[in-house]
Order: sequence, then structure tokens, then C-alpha cells
Amino acid sequence: MTEKKDYFFCGIGGSGMLPLAMIVKAGGHQVEGSDRALDQGRTGAKFDYLRSLGIALHAQDGSGVKRGAQILVASAAVEDTVPDVVAARDVGAARLSRAELLARLFNDAETPIGVAGTSGKSTTTGMIGWILHHTGKDPTVMNGAVMKNFVSPDALFASALVGEGAAFVSEVDESDGSIAMFDPKIAVLNNIALDHKSMDELRALFSAFVERAETAVLNLDNDETQAMASDPTLHALTYSLVDETADFIGENIEPQPFGVAFEVNAKTGETAHVDLKMPGRHNVSNALAAIAASHAAGVSLKAAGEALGAFAGVRRRLEYVGEKSGVTIIDDFGHNPDKITASLKTLHEFPGRLLVMFQPHGFGPLNKMRDEFIATFVGNLEEDDVLLMPEPVYFGGTVDRSVSSKDIAAGIVAGERNARALPDRDACGKSLLALAKPGDRIVIMGARDDTLSVFANDLLKRLAA
Repeated sequence: MTEKKDYFFCGIGGSGMLPLAMIVKAGGHQVEGSDRALDQGRTGAKFDYLRSLGIALHAQDGSGVKRGAQILVASAAVEDTVPDVVAARDVGAARLSRAELLARLFNDAETPIGVAGTSGKSTTTGMIGWILHHTGKDPTVMNGAVMKNFVSPDALFASALVGEGAAFVSEVDESDGSIAMFDPKIAVLNNIALDHKSMDELRALFSAFVERAETAVLNLDNDETQAMASDPTLHALTYSLVDETADFIGENIEPQPFGVAFEVNAKTGETAHVDLKMPGRHNVSNALAAIAASHAAGVSLKAAGEALGAFAGVRRRLEYVGEKSGVTIIDDFGHNPDKITASLKTLHEFPGRLLVMFQPHGFGPLNKMRDEFIATFVGNLEEDDVLLMPEPVYFGGTVDRSVSSKDIAAGIVAGERNARALPDRDACGKSLLALAKPGDRIVIMGARDDTLSVFANDLLKRLAA
């Protein structure tokens, strides 16, 4: 992409669009954009940050798309009736999906490192990016979450890093099938579990992804990825918390309330001690994946372990918001059964009742994974825990509302756990504050809604009052 181009991002504030726009802008291209959240007056700080980068923002009414030379970048989910799409058609502007543009940048890199899987992608991407940055390899990183190490007063929404080195580290998404566009040199596959597609579709997409790579980094603790590791045609680096045949093994795990310490032993005989500032065995697994990928990119185990000791984590992954009156508030991205299970298991390693507000990230996921959501909460909430659910987040478009939060809550109650569906998030907040007592932990869970973090911080202020 040496020729300078003119891009317009429809939905520029999205978790996948914002870092991509940042990378494209840093490459010297002209970037403008629109977002429904901007029109609705939500998350203003994010849009102020984009403007500070020299990115012009417009209402999402088609007024920003006015040149045939512009390239409209929009996710595959953006409907043809959206005014920006209509305007692009009228002026003859080309259209690219977010994934198509990202894949072009990724595939053009000397060392493209793709991170895939149902859970742990953002954290593992951030870890690899930090290790490579910390060891002087100056990577470019495209992440779906803000990486705390790269946050500064001038970069408040650091979900991207632009470097001059050979590595381009990126999350790759299976939900829309776009993972098929990416040709990694190093392919990381953390796990495979039911989420957006059927298991057969997921197996096909993820298998093809790792087969295209020179090195596949695979988790022996997940049945699906373990099966892939047995393929003799793959050059695989494996990791595990329990399987001694793995190339990288995590041992002597010492959980901490907001961190975890462990030892890494490699088949090469190398060892390293890691003090991670993120809690949970699942993050030990993510760290092992990052160590293996970094090893494939030329970083020693010792150097990778030292870097991870300084890794501050990514936003909204069991993130400590604060504590008032003996009540701790935690903000978490858990939104599918796999992620929710990992978070609840980690939280239950330490004492304290959980008061959980889970805001589903759409009616579609509830419809697809109704039984799995119910089983997840029934199996991972303790008797005195309480789950509150508002209706799913909804920002427009056509949607099947046949399964709601009430259906999930009813199933959980039938499984003898405490759950209630409430009309909205405000009602949930009032109930959480009324229930909270010293020693409790309030956990705000959900995805696709930046205002969840605002909500968590507001709860902390209300506790203080």
C-alpha cells in the first residue's frame, strides 16, 4: 500500500475499525469516518482522540462520502441502506470490508503473526505485541482491545501500535469467515469452542488457517486444537498447563487476586519465571501462546518471560475498577460461554460473593447459545452469587428477539442459581448497589458496548457516595 489513498471508515469507533483506521492514517493515507455512536453522543472521548490524529469525522448521513476516489471501509454487517453506503454507490466510490483492508496490510508484512481462536485473542495479541516491542523488534499491532502498556496522554485508545519492524501482529476473526483471507507466517490458535458458527464450520476455518502458516502455535489443553497438533504436515509449537509433551509447559502456578505467577519449561531446556499482572489460569495459557509465537519470531524464552512481567494487560479483561466500602468492582469482556467460564473460575479462586451484571452482546448470540449460556452460569455461579441481566445491547438493524434475557434467567433459576432479568441497565445498577455488602465483588460483563466501562466507573462513584 505505497500509493496514498483516500479512505472513509463507516463505523470508525468500532473495536475493529478504530485501530485499523489508526494504522492506515499512520501510513500516510487520508482517513475520514462516521459512527452511529458519534451521532448519538456516546463515548465522546474516543472521537476526540480520532480527531487529534487528524481524522475528520462526519455524521453517518452520507455527507462525508462525496468523492469517487474515496474507498468506503465498512464491516460486512453494515446494511446497504446505511446512508454512507448509499452515498458511496451514488458517487462511484469503491467499497472494502474491514477484513479485506486488514488482510491486505497483514499479508504484505514480512512476518505476519495471526492470533485466532474462540477466546483469548486480544490478550494474546497484546502479549505478543508487547514482547516484540519490549525486545526491540518494533512491531505493528492490530488489536480489538486497548493495550495498557501503550496508553499515554496522547494515545488514550491504544488498540493499535505502528512500528517499522518486520512483524505485523493481528487478531483474526472467524465470526464472518474472514479468517480465510489471512496468510500468516506464524499462526496462533488458542482454542476452539462454540460461538458464532457451528463446530464443523469452525474446524474447517481454523484448520485451513494453521495449514497456511510456516509455524502453527497450538494449545494441547483444548481437545480441538490438540487434534490439529497431531497433523504431521504441520510445523507446530505446542503449549500446555498439564501435557508434558508440549514444547512450552506452564507449571507451579500461584494464583493472585489480580495476577498470577508461574514457571515456564521449554523442551529446549530453557526455563523462565513469569509474574503476570493478569489473573487466571487462562491467562497463563495465553502467555504460553505468546511465548511460543515470540520464540518463532526469534525471541528467547528468558527475554519473553521478562517482557511479560512488565505486561500491564488489556482493558476490560477482569480489570480492577476500584474498591469502596469493602466492595470491589471489576470490568470484564466475558460475553460467550468460554470467556464467562474462564472469568468466573478465576474469580472463585478467591473469597467473596459475586454480584454479576451480564449484558448480552446481541439477541443473535442468545438465540444460538441459549442452552450453553444457561449451563455456563448454572455450573459456575455459587449458591450465594447473584446474576442480573438487562436486555441485550441493541444499536439498530433487524433482529430476531425470540430469545431474551428473561429466558436465560429463567433457565438459570431452574438450575437452582440466583438470576433475574431486569428491564434495563439502570435497574441492574440500582439492584447491585442495594445488594452489595463488604466483601462482595461486583462484576460487569459484556461486549460490543464501550459504555459498560463508564457504567462500572459510575457504580464505583455511587458506592463512594
